[in-house]
Amino acid sequence: MTDALPVGATIGILGGGQLGRMLSVAASRLGLKCHVFDPAPDAPAAQVADAHTCAPYEDAEALAAFGAAVDVITYEFENIPTSALDALEALAPIYPNRRALATSQDRITEKDFLTDLGLAVAPYANVESAADMDAAVAKIGAPAILKTRRFGYDGKGQVRLKDASDASAAWADMADAPSVLEGFVDFSKEISIIAARNPAGDVACYDPGENVHKDGILATTTVPAAIPATLRMDAVLLAAKILNSLDYVGVMGVELFVTPAGLIVNEIAPRVHNSGHWTQNGCLVDQFEQHIRAVAGWPLGDGTRHSDVVMENLIGDDVLAVPEIARTAAAIHLYGKVEVKKGRKMGHVNRVTPA
Repeated sequence: MTDALPVGATIGILGGGQLGRMLSVAASRLGLKCHVFDPAPDAPAAQVADAHTCAPYEDAEALAAFGAAVDVITYEFENIPTSALDALEALAPIYPNRRALATSQDRITEKDFLTDLGLAVAPYANVESAADMDAAVAKIGAPAILKTRRFGYDGKGQVRLKDASDASAAWADMADAPSVLEGFVDFSKEISIIAARNPAGDVACYDPGENVHKDGILATTTVPAAIPATLRMDAVLLAAKILNSLDYVGVMGVELFVTPAGLIVNEIAPRVHNSGHWTQNGCLVDQFEQHIRAVAGWPLGDGTRHSDVVMENLIGDDVLAVPEIARTAAAIHLYGKVEVKKGRKMGHVNRVTPA
């Protein structure tokens, strides 16, 4: 795609969760339509999108019809079956591209890519057997964390090792799934930067946010992050280097550890990101509109932060406090999920003060 999509064009979104929902809302403000593909009949994005294909990602006929009905395709989560992409890429452009998706789908591939770029990551070793596990612990040491190479999110697919004696039990918990052992990083805080790139190669970055996790799930993001200006610039340059190397189109979230030796990349996410939700009320153009602009071939918007923001995730029963939160000076964003589950992201709140 070289030309910008006209008003009225349709963007296909693979995945109908809360990120797809907020992408659909942003697209509608720009006069663009969204067609969501998701197996769940009650997908949050389907409540606000122009169309919803409710079918498994393995349904070739449904994929063909979906691909023929849209002008460009994007996605809201990384773990899309390769077969679905194979079926779609001949029908419409897919942004971000296959290389970006393949890089982020496998933690070893991702770490090798980042290392080859000259960026710092935590010490790591591939683990595909009990023997690999013993060798990895000997190389990396403990404490450490064992993660599945694929499909882990929000603390799932991870086991912590307090010392080397935990190695065999940790590997047993992985049930032979290919994994990576990561050494612990001595960091003072975790930050993330949301960056965007369009087909013309223009790059725009938002201010880094400071993240706090609870039980492996993001709890809050505070902007501005309490870091020196030099580190903010380092984060921007680092993110731009990743995007340009991948010939990336769209928004990416880059999670970073702040250490005495500088920034260490924790992971990259080829999509809009939970830690960027603060942009909805802290910037003129938020991350969702920025992503839509990028994949539609439009000029990127002004992501300058006009306010300080604390974003708080509403997880599980937290959503029951919404009537009380509504009495306060807070912007409430709910995801349309009916069933409340422990650990489930039900919405978020942005608390804003002028910068």
